[in-house]
Amino acid sequence: MNNLQEVLDFLAGKTFYLATADGDQPRVRPYGFVMTYEGRLYFANNETKPSFKQLITNPKFEISVTGDDGRQWIRVSGQAVHDPRPQAAEKAMETAPFLKEMYGAPGSPKLALFYISQGQATVEAMGDPARVFTF
Repeated sequence: MNNLQEVLDFLAGKTFYLATADGDQPRVRPYGFVMTYEGRLYFANNETKPSFKQLITNPKFEISVTGDDGRQWIRVSGQAVHDPRPQAAEKAMETAPFLKEMYGAPGSPKLALFYISQGQATVEAMGDPARVFTF
């Protein structure tokens, strides 16, 4: 399994928590969508949300979630790169049809996709040494 696939497997289908910076204040909120596209890991946002503006202003972020067993967890960091291309949005809506329901209607808030650049993941488990890798 490659590093990107390991991160995707850890995050997919779970609620994970994304932290951004709002000036000097950290902000954390739950997210639930990830996909791979063109060899990159993507997550979805909404252009009307403060988190969108925070990622545009300061693209550094961190994600964290525990594994299914509750004994393992992952932290993912990197730079969030906004991808406004319609092809990326089409792939996201194909991957998760609920996004089409949320963002496909006229007048709906605009789906904003970010891919992770300079990604680094740390996988830890109680009592085991951390594994750190890039993707």
